[in-house]
Amino acid sequence: MRYLLVLLSAALFMVGCSNTWRGAKEDTNNAVEWSKEKVNKGASYVKEKTE
Repeated sequence: MRYLLVLLSAALFMVGCSNTWRGAKEDTNNAVEWSKEKVNKGASYVKEKTE
C-alpha cells in the first residue's frame, strides 16, 4: 500500500512539473515575441526620424 501511494505521488509530481515546464516555455516564447515587436517598432521609429 505504501509503495502504491509513493508511486502515485511521484506520478502526480511528474505531471505537475511537466505542465509547469510547458507553461514556462510558452511564457518565454511570448516574451521573446513581444520583445522582438517592440525592438522593431523602436528601430522603425528611429529610422523615420533620422532620414
